[in-house]
Amino acid sequence: MTEVIPHWLSKQADLAPGQTAIEYKDSNSITFSELEQKSRQFARKLAALDIRKGSRVGVLSGNSEAFVVTLHALSYLGAVAVLLNTRLTEAELTHQLKDAHVTLLLASGEAVDRGMSFPVKVYAMEEVEGYGEKEVDLAEEIHLDDPFTIIYTSGTTGFPKGVIHTYGNHWWSAVSSALNLGIDQTDKWLMAMPVFHVSGLSILMKSVIYGMPVFMLEKFDVKEVHQAIMEKDVTIVSVVTVMVQRLLQQLGDRKYPDTFRCMLLGGGPAPKPLLREAQQRNIPVFQSYGLTETSSQIVTLSPKDTLRKVGSAGKPLMPAQLRIVEKDNEGIGEIYVKGPMVTKGYYNNQEANEKAFVNGWLSTGDLGRLDEEGFLYVADRRKDLIISGGENIYPSEIESVLSGMEQIREVGVAGVEDPTWGQVPAAYVVKAHEVSKEEIVTYARNLLAGYKIPKYIHFISELPRNASNKIVRSALEDHKE
Repeated sequence: MTEVIPHWLSKQADLAPGQTAIEYKDSNSITFSELEQKSRQFARKLAALDIRKGSRVGVLSGNSEAFVVTLHALSYLGAVAVLLNTRLTEAELTHQLKDAHVTLLLASGEAVDRGMSFPVKVYAMEEVEGYGEKEVDLAEEIHLDDPFTIIYTSGTTGFPKGVIHTYGNHWWSAVSSALNLGIDQTDKWLMAMPVFHVSGLSILMKSVIYGMPVFMLEKFDVKEVHQAIMEKDVTIVSVVTVMVQRLLQQLGDRKYPDTFRCMLLGGGPAPKPLLREAQQRNIPVFQSYGLTETSSQIVTLSPKDTLRKVGSAGKPLMPAQLRIVEKDNEGIGEIYVKGPMVTKGYYNNQEANEKAFVNGWLSTGDLGRLDEEGFLYVADRRKDLIISGGENIYPSEIESVLSGMEQIREVGVAGVEDPTWGQVPAAYVVKAHEVSKEEIVTYARNLLAGYKIPKYIHFISELPRNASNKIVRSALEDHKE
């Protein structure tokens, strides 16, 4: 029997109507009561466009109040929101719209103005605001097994797959995070991640489930994020490695307020020199591991373990499970996960489902190991693994070592074909200060085995990244000068 709960936005509007739901950098804000009213009104306007339970509706927008209202409005109608990356090309968006069988696209005015042509009817959100409302019964309850959102994987290789998230996936993701990090009445979570990405979306879900305000920025801007932490009572922020690096530079010799309690770091293994610097400066960086398929984090380092387990992503959150399959002689194998926050599958892709799910376990495609206490250390994506002369080389390990050079701002490592070894590592370096290739090799030779030392070093102006700011290693070669 499907578990049913009251509609979470209506419930929060009843429990704490005057509580801030979303706050903006200009000091404006919207309460849960106001958000509920706007969302229900917008739902009735969308109903006039024949959006109903089960409709798959594309949403193309950056971070904005309109996006938040649209998302909740679709939930009141029982429709499924297909969240689209605003950085995609017309061809990529068209593929996802067709693949998800989207019947209608809601877009921000900015997205509409890009002049793209799509295979479905497009409505600007601002345009719909002016429509009349249709009298329709709106959902008063949420069935946790019902699908709510579809987010396409980042697609750094091959075609992206549409990950289906149920209300229950989002519910358990929020609950499991709370059981680990705790909830404080003063909490305010800063969101600079795109809301069409699972890390951004999960913050909105936590907001409505916890009754917690979210400080929303349109995008990551280091000065704006720094100011929000210093002056706007932000207690938690979700980040990836490059954001932490820039925030530490922005902070300089200053300290964050004592009320700032968590910098939740995801997006792949972080360089150990960066983690140690944060540790020395008493900056509360909590490493985590998650993916679109797990509705954001599924493994996070608990506050009590941050000092003694630097470099670990932690243990699986309650009630998730994790195991390592097909280990090598160093204990590194593929990470498999299981739990109520894990997707039931990909939309319209039976082949991917059969490949990814084994007896209820999700094959993540990521590599990692567990230490003697059961803490996870993520090595790399299986697709990024470099096999050189039969030896496994993990790009993140080389990146972590080279990041220890003060002359290097950022570095990405990828395998390139080699007639003798099959593959060899190449490093793509963004300089912080002048440095030669010979100096980099000398530095690496003291810290890495010979076969791990980059055989090629290229200086580039910036690393290629996807919308969630993860390095796209497959595109590094295209960026070399």
